[in-house]
Amino acid sequence: MDMDEYQKAALRTAATRDKPNEVFHLLLGLVGETGEIAEKAKKVIRDEGSDFSRWDREDLKKELGDTLWYLAVLADHFGLSLGEVAEHNIAKLADRQRRGVLGGSGDDR
Repeated sequence: MDMDEYQKAALRTAATRDKPNEVFHLLLGLVGETGEIAEKAKKVIRDEGSDFSRWDREDLKKELGDTLWYLAVLADHFGLSLGEVAEHNIAKLADRQRRGVLGGSGDDR
């Protein structure tokens, strides 16, 4: 499944754009789901000696999927296709790599 196909499928289960506070709902959902991934990573560090090969891959897949859903719907809310977002990100990273600035900080490096 490509990114835009996924986005179209995800939108079938999303609220309408005109629902009150929908952007806020989507942003909180995205942060919440990424927080769940971080929380589970913390438990691998705490309980599994940082052995990430012991991370429950099916659970990780589920949480990454939830995060992707929020990202897809949020992008659509602003008229962006997920494919467009992905292509832009890869182009940005390739440019940074070409210029030798993958490391470091700052959005405009």
